[in-house]
Order: sequence, then structure tokens, then C-alpha cells
Amino acid sequence: MKFDDIDKLAISTIRLLSVDQVSSAQSGHPGAPLGLAPTAHVLWRHMNLNPHNIDWINKDRFVLSNGHACALLYSMLHLSGYDFSINDLKQFRHIDSKTPGHPEAELPGVETTTGPLGQGISNAVGLAIAQANFASTYNKPDDNMIISDSHTYVFLGDGCLQEGVASESCSLAGHLKLGNLIAFYDDNHITIDGDTKLSFDEDVLKRFEAYGWETLTVPNGNDDLNAISEALEKAKQNKEQPTLIKVTTTIGFGSLNQGKEVVHGSALKEDDVKQLKKKFGFDPNESFVVPQEVYDFYKTNIIQPGIEANEKWNQVYQKYLTKYPEEGKELSRRLNKELPPNWESVLPAFSPEDSAMATRKLSEMVLTKIVNELPEVIGGSADLTPSNLTKSKGSIDFQPPSSGIGDYSGRYIRYGIREHGMGAIMNGISAFGANYKPYGGTFLNFVSYACGALRLAAISDEPVIWVATHDSIGLGEDGPTHQPIETLTHLRAIPNLHVWRPADGNETVAAYKCAINSKGTPSVIALSRQNLPQLEGSCNKKSLHGAYIIHDVENPDIILTSTGSEVHLCIAAAKLLAAKSDPVKVRVISQPDFHSFNLQSKEYQLSIYPDGVPVMSVEVGASYCWGRYAHESFGINRFGCSGKGDDVYKYFDFVPEGIAKRAETVIKAYEGKTVYSPVNKILPL
Repeated sequence: MKFDDIDKLAISTIRLLSVDQVSSAQSGHPGAPLGLAPTAHVLWRHMNLNPHNIDWINKDRFVLSNGHACALLYSMLHLSGYDFSINDLKQFRHIDSKTPGHPEAELPGVETTTGPLGQGISNAVGLAIAQANFASTYNKPDDNMIISDSHTYVFLGDGCLQEGVASESCSLAGHLKLGNLIAFYDDNHITIDGDTKLSFDEDVLKRFEAYGWETLTVPNGNDDLNAISEALEKAKQNKEQPTLIKVTTTIGFGSLNQGKEVVHGSALKEDDVKQLKKKFGFDPNESFVVPQEVYDFYKTNIIQPGIEANEKWNQVYQKYLTKYPEEGKELSRRLNKELPPNWESVLPAFSPEDSAMATRKLSEMVLTKIVNELPEVIGGSADLTPSNLTKSKGSIDFQPPSSGIGDYSGRYIRYGIREHGMGAIMNGISAFGANYKPYGGTFLNFVSYACGALRLAAISDEPVIWVATHDSIGLGEDGPTHQPIETLTHLRAIPNLHVWRPADGNETVAAYKCAINSKGTPSVIALSRQNLPQLEGSCNKKSLHGAYIIHDVENPDIILTSTGSEVHLCIAAAKLLAAKSDPVKVRVISQPDFHSFNLQSKEYQLSIYPDGVPVMSVEVGASYCWGRYAHESFGINRFGCSGKGDDVYKYFDFVPEGIAKRAETVIKAYEGKTVYSPVNKILPL
């Protein structure tokens, strides 16, 4: 690949567009775009992109892990024909603009939402896993019918490398030999605090070599375009290792404060911007300038080749549909983001006559049916497979073929003890497209390790699935370090997140049905270690409302509302109270998912929690989240204790008698008072 003056002009244009965005907003990070513009320009010349078909499954992916440099990404997307106008660039960091302060996945050409450092490189590992699985599943190399052979590229900086999540994910990427993953490390020696020598002096290349990555260096990333291109070409030839290319740059290149932390996170001063434009041959009094020859160059050398590559792929795809009709039908369905018709018919149903069973075991039964029915479901566990029960019988591990323990067509991922990495990788798998439905297992308490990634899944509308077992004090002897108390409250506070805690088999089916059908909301499915009975009145259809009446009476004196392993205890308490000489009438609500219930009509919500009846919640965890639905709460607002699960329940008085006693106390306290439904709020929630 040859470079000449037009490339230099394009790079200057990229630099100044990025600076102008930050200056216009008087907010942002101009330093990294000034240093990374040459690498971005060279990379774009190598990539297959089609701005007119952003859903093309065989496009190359780019992830900006150091998302604070997003002005650079918006400049690149504008020049390469994506739906970003100059006016959009002028609205950088404004409310409801297409150029927010960090990249967001709903924007055209932005693959994943990044900003929290380390997440983007971890997303990129997920994208690379998905591509390897997709290629291994559908490519027909003997007939030269290649459906997928794309690469995932990522920019990352010292901040990403210091975050532990990046270590988790990059370690796994090396183990998996993901040769389709190429990362550019912006080695500019600066973080917000100052020179990296303040806190970070490890040999990054040796670290990545230890992970199993190929490592390359570009000593002068400021203007040595040939060196950047040659390193990239070498990396693309390596099919057995991911590659880290260390590109040494000067942060804020060309600025009066180049090489200093001051250019990292603040707009350049007006005189600095003017001298910078003059230095690069632009009018210092003009802003957001793109020479026509730069537009023409990008159209001829980047946009048009990408469109042509997409057209060639379309021809291969049409031949594929004819020659391989069965696989083609499945492939077409997945590319259309559709599920098979009637896929839910494989899901089991349960009755009270069925054996008591832990919901983690019920989850295994349901998940096995789903995995066997849906090739887009791929998942694993953070080294807790025997406890999470996430591996279906006969499934193949996703492993490099050379390992002898699996291959890339496998759909069970051994994440190792890397919960945070697993969460961020799942987000990347989901972002790849092809209708991928990733799931990952761990203990509910350890989802807390990964809440950074889970929060981004909710922001990004990635419908990933967390299989979170050992959901309460019922796990027993492992004690308070493992017993989740505050976890459900924390997760329920995250917008756009299903947090399921099913009480039996039918509710477990509902949780998975909701999670698989979801197009933009992630799910956490919290599952018990201990056996639970199959309940009279449970229903997977009603469960999809998020809350429903599982045990009812006319004119109840009190409503007990609960989730998971406490629902059957509430029903037992209701029966105890009904059998008293002066019977107490109790309605019991099972509320397995707050998010689904919040989406229901006010009419439905009031049919569950009507005016005139006090409501008491019962759950073996922090009670703070129940104020939206209950007048009073029986919970645990301290850490748990070590002992057998049944004994721990008894210790905290979560037995039918303890629930009944508190219910009577609540009834007495509200006697003679006007009671309004807790869901009947004045202000919208």
C-alpha cells in the first residue's frame, strides 16, 4: 500500500475535525485523536466497510476501547460515508446529538458502547469469538463459499491496559488463539494524572506475549504510515494468535502542549487551535473544513472498495442459499434476526406432581432444550460449570482446533475465573449480529464483579443472559461472603434489565422464554441451590407479566408478595393463617421479575395490588427495593451467616410461622386505616 501527500492531507483533516469538535463543545479529549489519526487513516484503508449496509455480517469491526477519543471515531465515520454530517460533528457532546461524549452502539458505524476503560477491548474479544464461531459453522472452504472472514480491530490505551477486565479478556483471547483480533496500543505515556511512570511501568509487550499474543511495534506512529501498514499486514497473516501492535505516538501531536497531560481531557486554547491549523496548512480562522479531494479520496479508496466487497459477498451468499438450502435457510433466518417459528414448543411444563428441584437444575433442563433448538445460543460459565449447570449434554467446547479439546464451531465457552471479562465478552458476542444469544454462568453474588459490563449491556440494548445460581442464604455453608444480600436490589436498580428470580419450573421456563425473545433488554436469572416444590397455580404465561396471583382468596386481609424460594413459604404461611380459629385471608403474589411488571398497564398492576389491602414483601435479601410494591417488608438488611441452608433460613425466621407472625402484625397495624395501593404513585417512576 502506497502513501503520498493526499494521505497526509487526510490525516491533517482528521486531526482538525476532531479538535474542532472538542473546541466547539469546550469539552472532550483532543489529545488521543491528534496522536492516533495516522493509525486510524491507515487502518481504514485496510478495512472492509460499507456505510450503506451497516448490518453486513462480513464487515470488519472497529472498537474504540479508549472511548474518550470518540471525536476521532466520529471524524472517521463522517469521512467514510456513514450518516454523520458536519452539523452532527458540530453538535458534539450536545443533548440528543449523534455525537455523544463516548461512543454508543445505536449510532451508525459504532459497534459497541465504550467509555469505561477496558470494556472495549473485552467487547472486541467477544466480537472475535462470534466471528470465529460463525465462520466455523457456515463457511464451506472446499467450495470457496466463505460467509465470514472478517477481522475485529481495536484501539486501546494505557488506561484500558490498567483495568483488570482487559487482563481477563486478553488472557482468554490468547488461550483461544483468536487470529482475527488485532489491537493497536496507543503508547503515548500519558494518563489523566500525568506521565505513566507515576503508576504504570510494566513491559506491556512481554505481558501480552505471556498471554499468547503476537506483539509488534511501530516506533513512530506520528507519521510513519508505512510502518503502521506493514505491521497491520503482518498481523493479518497470523491466523493462530491475536496481535497487539504497540504504536508509539505523541498525545496532542502538533499542539503547543503536545506530550503533556493537559491535552488529554481539555479543549485546546484558541491560540493553540489556530497555530495547529496553520501548521497543518489550513486556514486558522475556519472550522470543520474538509477539502473535496479528501472526500474524493475516501470515496475512491475506502467507501467504493467496501461496497464492491459487499457485492461480491452477496453473490457468494446467493450461491450458498442454492447449494446448501438447509443451512442457507438457517443462515438467512439468523441474518434477519428471527427465531425459528414455534421454537417455544420445546420448552417443558411442570405440575405440582413433579419432584421438588433446585431452580438451577430446572435451568439446566430448560437451557439444554434451548441450546439444542437454537444454534445462535452460545455460552459458558466462569469456571463454575458443575455448580451453574450451564453445559448441555453432548455440547462441544469453543476451543482452538489445535487444542484437541474442542473447535470453533463449539458453543460452550470455558471463561475461566473471569466474571467481569465474561460479561464484557458476552456484550461483544451479542453485538456481532447473526442473532447471537450469549449466556454466562456464575454465582449471583459474583455478578457484582461484572456490574460494569452488565450496566453497559443494559445501556447498549444487548440482550445477554446471566445464569446466576446460588441466589440466596439458601446456599448455606459458604457463608456471608457468598450469600447475596444486596445483589438483587443493586441489579433491580439498573434500568432496562430483567432480574428474574423464579419460584419453580414454570417460572424458570418463563425467564428463559423472555430472555431469548428479548431484542434489547439483558436478563439476570437468579436460581436456587436448594430444592423447591413445583407450585400449584404457577404458570409460565402469567409469569411473563412479572407478577401474578399464585394463591388467592376473596377479600384478602393482607397480600404477601415474594420471589423465588420464598414463594412456597408464603403459601404455607397463608395456609397456616387460614387454618386459625379466627381465619386470616391471604393473597400470595409471585413477582419473579420487577422489570416485566413495571411494563404492565396500571390496570393490571392494580389488579395484583389493589387499594384497601396492606402488602408485605418476603424475600431473603435487602428489602430496600420493595417499597415500590409493598407497605412493609420482611427481609435481611445485614450479611448472612454460615450453616446449612435450612438452618440459615430458620435462623433468620424465614419459615411459614415467622412469615405468618409478621403478617398478623402488619394486619393489626393497618387495621382501621385507609390503605392505598403502593403501585398507585402520583409521579411516574
